[in-house]
Amino acid sequence: MVESPNPSSTASKGSDGGSSAISIDGTVKSHHGSCDGDGKQASGFAPATPSSGSGSFALRNLRIVLLFAGLGVSCLLLYGSANPLAAFLPSSFYPARTASKVNGTFNNLDRVLKEASMEDKTVILTTLNDAWAEPGSIFDVFLESFKRGNGTHKLLDHLVIVALDHKAYVRCLKLHPHCYALLTQGTDFSGEADFMSADYLQMMWRRIDFLREVLEKGYSLIFTDTDIMWLRDPFPRFYTDADFQIACDYFGGNPSDRNNAPNGGFTYVKSNNRTVEFYKFWYRSREQYPGKHDQDVLNEIKMDPFLDEIGLRMKFLDTAYFGGFCQASRDLNLVCTMHANCCVGLDNKIHDLKILLDDWRQYMKPLPNANPSLSWSVPQDCKGSFNKPHHHHKQQD
Repeated sequence: MVESPNPSSTASKGSDGGSSAISIDGTVKSHHGSCDGDGKQASGFAPATPSSGSGSFALRNLRIVLLFAGLGVSCLLLYGSANPLAAFLPSSFYPARTASKVNGTFNNLDRVLKEASMEDKTVILTTLNDAWAEPGSIFDVFLESFKRGNGTHKLLDHLVIVALDHKAYVRCLKLHPHCYALLTQGTDFSGEADFMSADYLQMMWRRIDFLREVLEKGYSLIFTDTDIMWLRDPFPRFYTDADFQIACDYFGGNPSDRNNAPNGGFTYVKSNNRTVEFYKFWYRSREQYPGKHDQDVLNEIKMDPFLDEIGLRMKFLDTAYFGGFCQASRDLNLVCTMHANCCVGLDNKIHDLKILLDDWRQYMKPLPNANPSLSWSVPQDCKGSFNKPHHHHKQQD
């Protein structure tokens, strides 16, 4: 629900003590004093006495009428909430003072970003809908990875959960301090969206536009899909000379080679004019490639001369550190994140990510129980999931 508090009324006094009011019938009544707190006038001003000469008298009266009319309109603007004529004034006269509320909580993006920001104005963002947020679903596994990871628990202080529907927002508030409701009027993003369906595409493009907004506010960001497990602090593995760096489904060995296959589920983006223009261009390009999602469109535009014209410095992240089910990070001594990519079906992802975390627990056991040669037991249900019949995850009521 969105609530808009009424602007509060304040009283002011004119320097000369004189003012006027316009009555309901349109006549001008002059008074001595200024507007009071109810938008009325204090009485007591004596009417002007005509002097000799009807022309000068009429001119003087006209000036008085115009002066008092101007003062009267000023009073109406100051106290429009109390004055019955305020209803006839255009809304543009009044500054907007709205504060959105969702589930009884003030939902202000600037506040949430400021509270979650690192000292250098960097935040970690993920998006969440009801199907992924319910107990036992992806959201729980995602948060658990931060708690189980090596040096990642502290990063939860900088994680902003962007809820795409009301239920996801309510669930977030129960588990995490930094939640923001990105609700789209007339659109329900709560259910499991089939890969490449209309709802899926709309969610992906809404995400790109939202990230552009965060960059414009001056915040650098890591965007992470919620089906990515955070196992080590990734910051030491980022390139210092890149504006935009992105994980890959498949990495060819050269971080500057735009022939790498990027995956939009994990990006680190610095806030500057180059990245803001890039995200605007990326979002506009959806019209040139209708029916494609953000990752496919990025593959289309990554060679575009426009990126070089704006001076964008793009790098691709090595799957040795930022792996996934497409191309796993085989060395557990190096891995920072693991993504349930190359996989469709929410239940398939949940099953395999839980096994992945079990593998990580075994790796993290203190000696002598640790197994240094341990490797991933996944993918299992995700393997070949594109060619299997897909049943929607059964959501709780």
